[in-house]
Amino acid sequence: MMNLTIVGTGYVGLVTGVCFAEFGYSVTCIDKDTERLEKLKSGTCPFFEPGMDKLLDKHINKTKLLSFASSIKNNSENTDIFFITVGTPTRRLEDEADLSFVWQVADEISESIKKYCLVVTKSTVPVGTTSEVKKIISNKVDQKLFDVVSNPEFLREGSAIDDFIRPDRVVIGTDNKKSENIMKELYRPLFLKETPIVATSIETSEIIKYASNSFLATKIAFINEVADLCEVVGADVQQVAHAMGIDKRIGSKFLNAGPGFGGSCFPKDVKAFASTAKKKNIDLSIINAVNKSNQDRIIKISNKISSKLKNNSTITFLGLSFKPNTDDVRDSTSMKIASNLFDQGFKVQCYDPEAMSNSKKENSNLVFFNSAYEACEGSSAIIIGTEWNEFRALNFEKISKILKEKIIFDLRNIYIPKDLKEMGYEYYGTGK
Repeated sequence: MMNLTIVGTGYVGLVTGVCFAEFGYSVTCIDKDTERLEKLKSGTCPFFEPGMDKLLDKHINKTKLLSFASSIKNNSENTDIFFITVGTPTRRLEDEADLSFVWQVADEISESIKKYCLVVTKSTVPVGTTSEVKKIISNKVDQKLFDVVSNPEFLREGSAIDDFIRPDRVVIGTDNKKSENIMKELYRPLFLKETPIVATSIETSEIIKYASNSFLATKIAFINEVADLCEVVGADVQQVAHAMGIDKRIGSKFLNAGPGFGGSCFPKDVKAFASTAKKKNIDLSIINAVNKSNQDRIIKISNKISSKLKNNSTITFLGLSFKPNTDDVRDSTSMKIASNLFDQGFKVQCYDPEAMSNSKKENSNLVFFNSAYEACEGSSAIIIGTEWNEFRALNFEKISKILKEKIIFDLRNIYIPKDLKEMGYEYYGTGK
C-alpha cells in the first residue's frame, strides 16, 4: 500500500485526499490551520461538496485510511508520494500566479525526505514551476532520493468526487520512466474504467491545465458575445448554441450564455496563462480578450438590469455562488452583479441554497433571507443569478402575490419566456 501525504486541505487537497483513500491508499492531509484541522478530524467539511461528508466519515472512522496533521516533518516518515495542493491565487498587480505557498511547501518537504519518494505538483501552476520545486528540494536532498511530477487536477466544483473517480483523463508529466511508472501504478484503480492516462513532459503537463481552462473560458466568453448580438437582432442564443453544439468539432458543453465565468479557477487561470506567456514574449491576444470580455460583462448586465428599473428599487437576487452545487462565491459573477446593483442604489434582497455564509462575508450590505420566497417579498424584480435546481420550479403564481412589480431577469435562461409572460411577468432572458 502506498502512503500519501497531501499538503493543503483546500478544495483540491481534500478532494484528492478522500478519493485516494477511497482507492485504498493511506492518506495524511497536512494543514497549518488548527481550527480547520479540528473540524476535519471530526468529519466536518469546511466547504459544501456533494458526497464529501460521507467519504470523510467512511475513511476517518471506518477504514482509518484518512488522517490529518499540522506538520509535514512529523508526519511524513513513510511517505511514498507528496502532493502539493496549496493555493496559487492571482497577484493583483501583475495578474500572475502567487507561488509563495508552493515554494514554502517545497522547502518543508525537503526537510522531511528520508527515503526515495515522488513530489507531485497538483496545484495549478505556470510552466516551469515543477522544475523550480526540484531545484528547491535539491538544495537539501540528494537527487537520487526523489523525483518531481506534474499531475494537474481537472475537478469541477459540485461534481469533484465523481470527476476524480471517473475522470476524462489523467495527465502525468515526468522526466523519467521510474516516476512515470509509479504514477501509473498509483492510478491503476482507474484502469478498469479504461481512463486515458496521458504521459508527457513536465512542461507539457503544466501547459495542458492552463490551456484547457482557458479554452473552456473562451467558449463561454464567445457565446456570451453572440448572446449580445442575438438580443439586438431578435435571435435566440439557446437555439444558436444548440445548433452549434451538434457539430462534433465544436461540442455543446460550455456554450450556455449567462453572466460570465467565475469561481476559483477560470478567472485566475486565464490571467496567469496570459501573464506567463507575456514573460516569454508571447502575446496570447485571444486569452487577453477573453479576460476583458468577461470583466466587461459584469458592467454590461448590471446596466441592462438597472436601465429597466426605477431608481432605488428593491430587487431580489436568487443564487450567489458562481455555479450550482457549491458554496463558493470567489469571483462569482452573481455576487459581482448584485454588489454592483447595490452600489447603484438598489436594495438587494438575496437567497442562495448553500452560499449564504460566504456571501455575507463577501458583502454584508446585501440583505439575506432564508428562502427564495422570503427574498421576493416587496421586490420590484427577480434576478436569477445561479441555476440551482431549487429555482427551476418556483411557484410564480405565489410569488406574483408578494411582488411589487412582476419583472424577471433570467440570466441563466432556465425558464420558458412564454409561460412567464402569460402570468403577466415582464421577462428578460440572456441572448433572446
